[in-house]
Amino acid sequence: MTSDFGPLVLMAVISAGCGSSSAEGVGDTPVRGVDLPTPTGDPIHAVLTHAPEVPPPIGDRQSKNVIVELEVIEKVMPIADGTDYLFWTFGGEVPGKMIRIRQGDSVEFHLQNHPDNRLPHNIDLHAVTGPGGGAASTSTAPGHESVFTFRALNPGVYIYHCATAPVGMHIANGMYGLIVVEPPGGLPPVDREYYVMQGDFYTAEPYGAAGLQTFDMQSAIDEDPTYVVFNGSVGSLVGDSALTAQVGETVRLFVGNGGPNKISSFHVIGEIFDWVYPEGSSTPQPNVQTTLIPAGGASMVEFAVETPGTMILVDHAIFRTFHKGSLGMLNVAGAEVPSVYSGKQDDRLYKGGPREGGAASGEVLTKEQQIEAGHQVYAGVCVACHQADGQGLDGAFPPLAEADYLMADVARSIRIVLEGLQGEITVNGKTYDGVMPSQGNLSDDEIANVLTYVRNSWGNRGNAVAPADVAAARSGH
Repeated sequence: MTSDFGPLVLMAVISAGCGSSSAEGVGDTPVRGVDLPTPTGDPIHAVLTHAPEVPPPIGDRQSKNVIVELEVIEKVMPIADGTDYLFWTFGGEVPGKMIRIRQGDSVEFHLQNHPDNRLPHNIDLHAVTGPGGGAASTSTAPGHESVFTFRALNPGVYIYHCATAPVGMHIANGMYGLIVVEPPGGLPPVDREYYVMQGDFYTAEPYGAAGLQTFDMQSAIDEDPTYVVFNGSVGSLVGDSALTAQVGETVRLFVGNGGPNKISSFHVIGEIFDWVYPEGSSTPQPNVQTTLIPAGGASMVEFAVETPGTMILVDHAIFRTFHKGSLGMLNVAGAEVPSVYSGKQDDRLYKGGPREGGAASGEVLTKEQQIEAGHQVYAGVCVACHQADGQGLDGAFPPLAEADYLMADVARSIRIVLEGLQGEITVNGKTYDGVMPSQGNLSDDEIANVLTYVRNSWGNRGNAVAPADVAAARSGH
């Protein structure tokens, strides 16, 4: 799947020509030698969407006069299960509604501040060329509406955010979103498009505390977020809210990072990005595993899904994913494709070789080294029956902890490991009648080490077992 702003923009340059006419008329706004055609026809209203939904693609439509209406709403919403937060939003959710326009459009922007809000707000759109990205023209009190117009000069994927002082606090409360400016001719089609945006939140209360949480300025200044989440809350993209696709489809993600502080190391576990447009650039990079998205930046990633399963969206600053909330899911349905991914084919015992830096077979280990090496053997071979604490399973597998039967006869213990054991035995006054399979496939060193471990663990105190003793028992001497 290939897609590139660059060639599309070049086509626009050729079709517009320097001073020549085109299907849309002679350009009136020169940008680095490109004459953008004059917008034509009646004004249209932009379709805005809440994340993860995306507005319809622009396609090959001509430049237009576009009206965008965006309302600021201050409201309490969940940030985690059982935990609420007073968000400041563009459009009633976090992130703000996604805006999608065309390079060359003339945009009449209406910022509306709901009368029930308590604070003034404005908007800085990184797609705007002009003072404050529009912030200088949109300071808006509650119950008021501000209007300004800008020309979309550059294609790309851009952040917008509030820039009212204190700027960081407005952003930290959720005031950010994406505006996509498509090149002439639009983006090549894909099967699925989604809108995902990361943000970090700072509360006075710890992660997961119940009830309404409050913003903590000092944590924000210290850049120590309580939550780092996708689309405004923990779990916003999991379960019934997970993204979906079918095997064989192509997926495009518009990914933003509102910040205000943390860089996103965006990664989809189980996928490789066929194309990444770093920071919304027109020039893509192929075959990328993880892409950095700065605070106040955005990217576009594209990939095909070749196998079914759940692909996990993460910020690969991985403790944020599992302890602060930056985890989402893409559920891919369809038939298995064994040639791409087989799933688990086998699960077998692996006993390992000599540990690096340890003694090789035949070398003399100290008792402490034998105990350490024997612990590894026990964990791989014995723990399922005799348990990690050596207590066994009552009525089924005898205990090894403080076990009189084990400690009474070293030679017998070696024979049991080599040959197995069947029939009744009495351990610590209780009768067990089971079957222990032979572990004669273990080396002399491994048997000596594991017996040394169990004879010196869980209250047992005994001498080390020598590999030579095991070799003698194996040979019948």
